[in-house]
Amino acid sequence: MDELKVDPEVAESRKAARDILPLILNRWSPRSFTPEPVSEDQLMGCLEAARWAPSCNNEQPWRFLYAQKPEDLELFKSCLVEFNQMWAGKAPVLIAVCARRTFSADGSPNAHYAFDAGAAWVLLALEARRMGLFTHGMAGFDKEKATRLLRIPEGFEVLAFVALGRRGPKEALPERMRKTEAPNNRRPVESFAFKGTFPESKA
Repeated sequence: MDELKVDPEVAESRKAARDILPLILNRWSPRSFTPEPVSEDQLMGCLEAARWAPSCNNEQPWRFLYAQKPEDLELFKSCLVEFNQMWAGKAPVLIAVCARRTFSADGSPNAHYAFDAGAAWVLLALEARRMGLFTHGMAGFDKEKATRLLRIPEGFEVLAFVALGRRGPKEALPERMRKTEAPNNRRPVESFAFKGTFPESKA
């Protein structure tokens, strides 16, 4: 994929108000995936990108668990809500994004662990898209079940799951999902960025 050009399909629904890296616009979250395997080099490349995310005190609190083997994929899939199981189960890679809630040096609370893990996930998603792959992050999962089945240690939290793979045809999805299988738009900058203090009209 040419990260310096906006994909024609994306250009139909996404137009940046300023000159930004086209790769950012090209990243979106389909639900239709093919079962074609993601190579070890591709997966490790995505994780390498996540490695370079910024974090508070360089704590790097994120931990990424990944599933590629059928039995591991079934285990990860079982942690998802039914709606996500319907489509994410076809992806060749599932990832659980976890993070440590405390600083490793002294065990004090790290209020920024989720912020930092989010930065790592975004870099993974962008690198995947650069490779011609797609990702879809999921908040719909059973946290207690995931913590138990994935053996998450005390002090860590499962924050999200991610499907990773090649995009499939929207016709492979259940009919109710097909209408949203396209790049979506975003609110304008002025709706979320304010000079100075928070305006009451935007609360």
